[in-house]
Amino acid sequence: MTATVEAPVQPGQGPQQPYALQSANTPMGRVRVARGWSQEKVVRALTLLAENWGWQIASESSLKVQLSRWEHDVTRPGETYRVLLCAVYRATPDELGFNRPRPAKAPLPSQSLRDRVSELEARLEMLTSYLSMSEGLPA
Repeated sequence: MTATVEAPVQPGQGPQQPYALQSANTPMGRVRVARGWSQEKVVRALTLLAENWGWQIASESSLKVQLSRWEHDVTRPGETYRVLLCAVYRATPDELGFNRPRPAKAPLPSQSLRDRVSELEARLEMLTSYLSMSEGLPA
């Protein structure tokens, strides 16, 4: 039996990590990734802490969706979740971005709703006709 000994790998010269942690470029996302945590780990930590404190919170599957929405600034967590997140991350509300102003929403298109609905109906009719022709069915 022959043993092979590999030379020590220098930092940054090893193989590429198959799954790198990613997040939105927001304070909460950056804090999570800086700790090396996946969203699943945060959700589990929130659940365990809430259970320990006797608090009722959403299911783990719902929390995963909410955490993503919070990290992407789609919504902001309510007070219960702010307290839990600060405790889990051992961070202040400012560090998690809770006290910063919300980003401005993109302006609505100038096209009226009626015009948009008409455009979508026309596209639907065109697609329906195309599909029926490609399947040999009458339109």
